[in-house]
Amino acid sequence: MLSRIYIKNFALIDTLEVSLNNGLQVITGETGAGKSIILGALRLILGERAEAKSISKSEEKSIVETEFDLNNQFKKFFIENDLDYEHQTIIRREILPSGKSRAFINDVPVTLDVLKELSSKLIDIHSQFETSNLFTSEYQFKIIDGFSENKKTIENYQNEFSDFQSLKIQLRKFQTQLSENRKESDYKEFLLNELEELKLDDVDYEDLQDQLSIQENAEMISENLVQILSRFHQEEVGILSFFNEAKSKLSRISEVSNSFSELDERLETSFVELKDIISELENESERIEINPANLTVLVELNNKINAQFLKHNVSDIKELKELRDQLAGEQKGASELEDYIAEIGKNISEKEKTLQSLAEKLSKNRKKSIPVFIKKAESLLKKLGLEKARVDIELQDASDFNAFGKENIQLLFQANSGFPLKPIQTAISGGERSRVMLAVKKIIAESDELPTLILDEIDTGVSGKVAEEIGNLMREMATDMQLIVISHLAQVAAKGNNNYKVVKRDISGKTQSTIIPLNDEEKLNEIAQLLSGSKITEAALAQAKELIG
Repeated sequence: MLSRIYIKNFALIDTLEVSLNNGLQVITGETGAGKSIILGALRLILGERAEAKSISKSEEKSIVETEFDLNNQFKKFFIENDLDYEHQTIIRREILPSGKSRAFINDVPVTLDVLKELSSKLIDIHSQFETSNLFTSEYQFKIIDGFSENKKTIENYQNEFSDFQSLKIQLRKFQTQLSENRKESDYKEFLLNELEELKLDDVDYEDLQDQLSIQENAEMISENLVQILSRFHQEEVGILSFFNEAKSKLSRISEVSNSFSELDERLETSFVELKDIISELENESERIEINPANLTVLVELNNKINAQFLKHNVSDIKELKELRDQLAGEQKGASELEDYIAEIGKNISEKEKTLQSLAEKLSKNRKKSIPVFIKKAESLLKKLGLEKARVDIELQDASDFNAFGKENIQLLFQANSGFPLKPIQTAISGGERSRVMLAVKKIIAESDELPTLILDEIDTGVSGKVAEEIGNLMREMATDMQLIVISHLAQVAAKGNNNYKVVKRDISGKTQSTIIPLNDEEKLNEIAQLLSGSKITEAALAQAKELIG
């Protein structure tokens, strides 16, 4: 339960601290006294947005702190979020002058998501302006699922549904990607085939250029080689004959004088080298073949490679190979993408089976509980002055899974006999909303484990006997939970286990709001004032005593 509230530097509140108890806690106060400010501060504990304009003294931070008495059922949450569990747990929000806010659980900084998750398990705030929740499918499912003991099943279903939705998003993403890939796939396949046909791994581009040049100039090369070799081999004036004669003469000279020996050796070495050159020239001459067919093949290959250089704006074979490998990888990636899409489709089918099973279980429990819910709701509404009211919950099969199963829901209502049931948003009047919502809250409270419920003027628009029944109903609700009620009804205030009053005072020329606990005498006077107005009469005091009992 909520055991303490501390607020500092928030709107009209300078400093406020109040301790609360279990049971029915009734808060009263004149319109504009600051009740909504306190609720606004408490909503920060629920993770709602913080604004710098809420700070009273702009140079100081604003603090909202609540203390809860917890039992061991909350330990798991603290362990999962690496927090220190305390029976007296403190939740705090701070708004800095810059407008930024911080959240703490037992003085450990936490994210707003963690704060929201914990506070949603501890407290629920409902105001008269939120009765429109009754019109939403989400809230209507929450009503019947809480009553149907579907809590665990709906939790499992929604976890599976979240995974299901994620898989569908992934599937659409990859299908779009595959579709885009396929638009370019044929062209890329054509480019890849062009490159693969060139057998680039076997191509030495420099050698290709050399072979091409030789083939293009084969006739000229052959003629020149023949002429060179003929000059070497002519018997009388050939270079070899001359070289032999020169070598012989120099050899005889070196025999006479050692000073020519070195020249003789050098000439001998040159002669050996010359014969080797002539041998290689003869080999090249034999290999040179004027082959138009081979030239055509070389020219065609060279032209294809140069065309690829121009097409892909590259300058060498290495870059062409890299492009070829990239295109091959993309084609392989498309194939892998198809496999992945097939795998996701398989997972979606499996999820659908799981969701179908859970959805059927949810629906079965709901249909079983609807008659019991109707009986209980109509009984409560009768106590609250709607003697002729009828309610029903209509379930219809949905074409696809939604966040609550595979069906749609419609809460039906009719306050008067002789008229057909209609969707509640079209059949309910303003004066009936608060009573229907109170009945719903009562039913939810019986099946929910929520420790604290705050009702903000949910009893607006009723009086007399109905107000008395509302007070009795709230007192009954508070036997199993802490119920904090903000009310203007004397009949409700009289049922409070503890009563508090929000007051507005001028302190040092500045208007400030605060809350004070009421003792028995102050409670009596407050109830009398609610009955008679600003001037408390003896009759009002007597009626107040009677209400308190």
